Amino acid sequence: MLSRTFITAAAHASTLHVHPSTSIISLTSPFTRSSLRTLQSAIIAHATTSKTPVISGEVNAAVLVPLCNVDGVPGVLLELRGGKLRSHAGEVSFPGGRVDPADASFLAAALRETREEVGLDDGQIDILGQFGPPEQSLMGLRVWPYVGFVYPRGSYGTDTGSLDDPLPSISLSSLTISQAEVATVFHLPLSAFTSPARIRPDMFRAASPYWAIDVSDLVQGFEGVNNSLGHPEVGNGKEGRLEVWGLTGWYMSSLMRILKVYT
Repeated sequence: MLSRTFITAAAHASTLHVHPSTSIISLTSPFTRSSLRTLQSAIIAHATTSKTPVISGEVNAAVLVPLCNVDGVPGVLLELRGGKLRSHAGEVSFPGGRVDPADASFLAAALRETREEVGLDDGQIDILGQFGPPEQSLMGLRVWPYVGFVYPRGSYGTDTGSLDDPLPSISLSSLTISQAEVATVFHLPLSAFTSPARIRPDMFRAASPYWAIDVSDLVQGFEGVNNSLGHPEVGNGKEGRLEVWGLTGWYMSSLMRILKVYT
């Protein structure tokens, strides 16, 4: 018997549209300084219409959507959460976590967590802005997403060529991964967000349609993580697939709407 959520997602699939040809930046050519500025302008324009006040008493978290070039291909750096974590083990996520009292801002929290989880220094990241609105996680945290572009160590600010020159690529092997929090990291190309073989309609909080993304083949050599009972626990995608779904999938769909890839 099909679940109500699946039926609802299928019913709303007709309201989801993918338009790769209308994207404001290339989904296949490397990120450039020009394309980053175009994206930044779109994020700023979006932010002026979607400002969300900070609510006193709420517990907040912040995540970074780390855009990057890998081997000249534009995409986003994602984590597979470690199996020993108390929440979201085995799920695909962005770097990020709870805002600590010592953090100067929500952005500072996102950068601190990114540094702790995957070893990226603040000086490697060009922050493009914050988008939203920030949603509540299933753990009750209000999650504030930020977008940044990741440079190889020591190369941010050194590019002096044309605005349309490709920005340098990072090497995933150069990242210092926190073994306690992260099982592995991988690069999800922007082109994947328009691939019929990867995307499927889903419902966020059983109310809003979005696209979940199958990334099963992109986590090379990874066979799974186990929960506290020793049972395999990976991804929670449909039919055993490893997917970008839930809050992470919702935020990526939101960013694709800002890029005018999704409507």
